[in-house]
Formats: sequence, structure tokens, C-alpha cells
Amino acid sequence: MPRVRELEVFRVVLPFGRRTESLLVKLTDHGGMIGWGEAVSPAPKAWSRLEETLGAELVGVDWEHPDSVPGDDPAVDLACWDLWTRMRGVPLADAIGGTRTSLMATVRLTPDASLESLVTRVNQQVCAGYGHVTLDVRPGWDVEPVRAVRAAYPALTLAVDCAGSYTDDAQLVALDAYGIEVIERPFAATDVFAHAALQDQVTASVAVELRTTADLDDYLTVRAAKVLLLRPSAFPSLSEARRAHDRASAAGWDIQCTGGEGAGPSRAATVAVAALPGCTLPCDVTQPPRNNQIVEPIVGANAGVIAVPFTQPGLGHAVDETRVRRLAKDYFHA
Repeated sequence: MPRVRELEVFRVVLPFGRRTESLLVKLTDHGGMIGWGEAVSPAPKAWSRLEETLGAELVGVDWEHPDSVPGDDPAVDLACWDLWTRMRGVPLADAIGGTRTSLMATVRLTPDASLESLVTRVNQQVCAGYGHVTLDVRPGWDVEPVRAVRAAYPALTLAVDCAGSYTDDAQLVALDAYGIEVIERPFAATDVFAHAALQDQVTASVAVELRTTADLDDYLTVRAAKVLLLRPSAFPSLSEARRAHDRASAAGWDIQCTGGEGAGPSRAATVAVAALPGCTLPCDVTQPPRNNQIVEPIVGANAGVIAVPFTQPGLGHAVDETRVRRLAKDYFHA
């Protein structure tokens, strides 16, 4: 039974790319075992809430399972899971029900200055081993780039991510002519019926990113999509993310795990969840620069494939604590 002897929390701002902020939670039990968790782009009051309540809730308190730990902070939940699975000598992916030892990866490409430049970037990723490419599209940058990429690569599996930027479906229906596999996040997530109307008009699968099982139930009721974009860090716990997976899978939906942000622990959790049997679409953990990570080995794809660390306990990655302390902007200890 774990009993936390020491709690440390670090606010880290990564030095490259989008300079993402993370809260890293380190738990040390009385036997010296350590668990790490991470919250990416935390809510504004997350730091003060952790500082005020976390020590009293965790330090010196016995708990049997991560689900029995109070609170709804994803960093704390992940640290508890990492500690709990390390104490038992089992990989996190295995502990939550994962079965895959490797995952196909997608690579995400942002809008470019020209169609020629975009096709060149796609070529670079295909040569690097990726068989699945996700293009970020927006009104005014949608049909033409997709047409250009499809003309250059007739057999490449393509998805598009709209980031909720559309208010009508005309251009999105036009994209369907180019053999798109998935249309991700076409409208605001609250507009269930717009998604349902689009899904009725296209052969591509419409994908939605939802943060609660209640929201998922609303979509399932009206059959408004066919794919769940599952971002584990957006849920208060890994168990809640697993419940969303189970509901979507039981309804016949495909699932894509996404979560390429953060310093490493959150990305590792995304890979662990992506090993679940219902996660049938390529995993997206390729977004930030690799030198932003504070874990070894780094979490990412090699030739379009992501290894699931089934031979190591916990997250399966060692945290470079020296670098964490060097990058920390704030710190507290309990």
C-alpha cells in the first residue's frame, strides 16, 4: 500500500517550440520509489490548488489504488499511477488494459506558405516512414492543399484537422472527394447537430475531441460522429479516459489517442492509453521538438512507429530531474 513520504511540484516552461507550460508532480514513497505526473497548460488556479491542498491529501496518507486518491488533478493522478505501477513492477499500459506493443503514428502538418512547400514537407515525412499524415486546414486553406497532396500521393492515408474553425459544411463536404479518412474537429464541440449533419453527407469519419463521458453520450445518442479523439490529459484521471474509450469502442467508434504536448510524462501516458484495444487509429504524439522532453528514452515515433514500453514498469521512461530543476520557474515541497 503506497504512502507518500515526500511531494514536490515544479512549474516548468519548455524552452522550444510553443513554450508550453507544465506542472510536474513528483511523489516519493517511504521505500524511495518515485512516481511522476504532468499537467500540460494547467488551469490558472491549478498551482495554488495543488500548493494549498495536495500535501495534506497525500503526504503520510495510505491509499490502495490511484482511483482512491482524492481530487481531480491529472498530474497527481498520473503520478499516483506511475508510483503504483512501479511498486508492482508492471507497465502502465498493461495496468490500464493496453494490449499493443507498438503503435502506428500520424504526423501533423500545419498550413504552409505555398502548395509546393507543403507537398515537399509531406514528401519528407513519407520518406521518414510515415504512412499517415494529418493536414491542419482552415477556411481558405483546405480544398487546394488537400487536392495537391492527394495528386502527389494517391495512396497516402490522409486526415484533416479543422480545429473547430468552420461554421458551415460546404468546403468540408468538398474535401470528401479526395479520399480523406477522418475529418477532425470540424465545428465547435458543443454543436452536436452540425457534426451529425456533416457525418450524414460524407464517407469520411467525423472525429470529435470531448472531455467528459457525458459529452460523449450526447454524440453517441444522435450518431454525430464515428471517431473519438481521446486526449488523456484532458480528463481528470486515466480511469475516466479509459471509461470514455470503453463507451466509444462499445458503440463501434474508432479512437485516436492524441497528446503531443508536454515534457514527456503526459506524452508517455498518451502512448499507454493508445495501447488500449479500441484505439484503432494512428497515435499523435509527434507535435513538439524532441529536445523539449525531460524523459529518457524520449517519447516519439521512429519510422512512423511508436514503441509501447511493455518491458519497463510505470511510465517506462526515466525523468531527467536535473533538467527539471534547471527549467523550473516555481517549486514547492511538502
